[in-house]
Amino acid sequence: MRTPEDILSEYWGYAAFRPFQREIIQSILDGKDTLALLPTGGGKSVCYQVPAMILPGMCLVISPLIALMTDQVNRLTEIGIPAATLHSGMFYHEVKTCLENAVNGEYRLLYVSPERLQTGLFRDYLENMPVSLIAVDEAHCISQWGHDFRPTYLRISTVRDFFPDAPILALTATATPVVQEDVVAQLKLKDAAVFKQSFSRDNIAVTVQYTENKQAVALEQTTGECAIIYCRSRRQTEVLDRYLSQSGRASTAYHAGMLKEQRDEAQEAWMKDEKNVMVATTAFGMGIDKAGVRMVLHYDAPENLESYYQEAGRAGRDGMPARAITLFNSTDIVRLVESVNLQFPPERYLRSVYQSVAEYLQIPIGGEPDRYFSFDLTDFCGKFDLKPNEAVHALRLLEREDLWTLSESVYNPATIRFVADRYTVDDLGKYDRNLAFVATGLLRMYSTVFFFATPIRETAICRQLKMSRDELEKILARLHKMQIIEYTRPVDGPKLFFHHYRVDSQHLIINTKRINLLRRRHIERTRAMIQYLEQDARCRTQVILHYFGEQSEKQCGHCDICRNKISNGENKGYLRGEILAALFEKHEVPLRQMLKNYSSLDQDRLLDIIRELVDDQIIFVTEDDVLYLKSSGG
Repeated sequence: MRTPEDILSEYWGYAAFRPFQREIIQSILDGKDTLALLPTGGGKSVCYQVPAMILPGMCLVISPLIALMTDQVNRLTEIGIPAATLHSGMFYHEVKTCLENAVNGEYRLLYVSPERLQTGLFRDYLENMPVSLIAVDEAHCISQWGHDFRPTYLRISTVRDFFPDAPILALTATATPVVQEDVVAQLKLKDAAVFKQSFSRDNIAVTVQYTENKQAVALEQTTGECAIIYCRSRRQTEVLDRYLSQSGRASTAYHAGMLKEQRDEAQEAWMKDEKNVMVATTAFGMGIDKAGVRMVLHYDAPENLESYYQEAGRAGRDGMPARAITLFNSTDIVRLVESVNLQFPPERYLRSVYQSVAEYLQIPIGGEPDRYFSFDLTDFCGKFDLKPNEAVHALRLLEREDLWTLSESVYNPATIRFVADRYTVDDLGKYDRNLAFVATGLLRMYSTVFFFATPIRETAICRQLKMSRDELEKILARLHKMQIIEYTRPVDGPKLFFHHYRVDSQHLIINTKRINLLRRRHIERTRAMIQYLEQDARCRTQVILHYFGEQSEKQCGHCDICRNKISNGENKGYLRGEILAALFEKHEVPLRQMLKNYSSLDQDRLLDIIRELVDDQIIFVTEDDVLYLKSSGG
């Protein structure tokens, strides 16, 4: 029987596992339910891919990230491991063929979304699949106390009814102690073995900076090294990318509103180092296997420490020194404070939105459940005089009440951006009056379409231009083909899946107790994020570790707080102790290695401290610049 080491070497070419990978794999091979907390870049996928090649049958992998699933299947196929994924972009016959192949044992790994698990077609095939291991990625999504709860995750545990002997591996990079307990409970893990890698990232120098001129700081910090800059909005992503490019930086942009071809092109240019700065929304980076990112910069304050830690951890995955910089100002703090009332509106508002949805979809009281409806968010808000940002959070909160499911395209409307210059657009009338008429109408309705991809309301355009939806879409498609505009629209159109028998809004049962608990958890996470940004006394690594339930009195020495203390002479005793501790442990340490360990600090200050220790004959140095204690050599 081949060992995990044999599999790792044969397919991945590695001689040894990363920390905790071998122990996690052995736990699975022993048939134990397992919870694994590994940081971003910690090699979570190997923990189920290796045992999938040893155990009989197939590993069922459940993940919410379609792009990540597709990338992993492509990589596994390239190295000779039979794998497949089921996603929303597939035709019915393709899905059925894939399911039949899975039943016939043609895959070692099958990747599916939690939504796919609930479909009748998948359930028809599931019980006949040779499943020997169930892996749940992004497992924190199952906890209602987590930062990214998804109702569909709650039904994952029902899969175990089909395969009671198959161990479950739950994987996540970010989970507080409360969330960890909830993951175990919701997945019904039995006597789960828990493996936690420290949340400390010793090679990442963390900095938090208050600034009212974020563009200038971002420009200053992009110095030619490989970097990711995260922005909250698509518009900000494009604005910052344009500013950096015009300022001579090799940058590119990435967000969900771009055409797939554009996203692929941007990602490939960044992966090949043709562009060293990627300006993106926070979804970018999941599953991106690039170890040499030297800086992650948050242009806007993250929503919570879980998201921040996961995104910042995409720097320095190769173990070499890297930087994580977070910019914030008073606007960010106000946004975080106001997010509480925005994301958890009053009960009366929730009932009002429910009533509006029922009226918009024309569902009568008592209307039957399990039906799909087209749902245009912008049109819906316009008809009922709702502010889109507020309505979105109400819709999502009611979705967490399991009243309905909204497709991602509801939140990602069609966008338009003019790519031809103004002279070309003005000349359209010479060739086709209809094209010119629509182009002029777009420019009048949306003032930003020449600068960045702008969300549009196709129904509103039709009313304004007095044409049918079909006519408009054909003209937009022609303008896109002529490279006058970039026109992106969801493939399947926005959908709302109504789960329940419709009731009068006044009789709707809303679990206000649970919502209030969620609100308090959100307040706690928001308060922790604000405190992390504004505090200037405690080591930032200590703050992060404490938040995730890991206690440490040791200061990291490389965050901005520790660096300031050292530069001010406040932490001299601490640094002296660190140098001596290293020499006690290793006896001899080359000076170059000592400086490398503290590369983010003021190296002149380090050398001054080392000289003082040498002058006091506490430590000694050889002609080859090797530091040692008198008792250990010399």
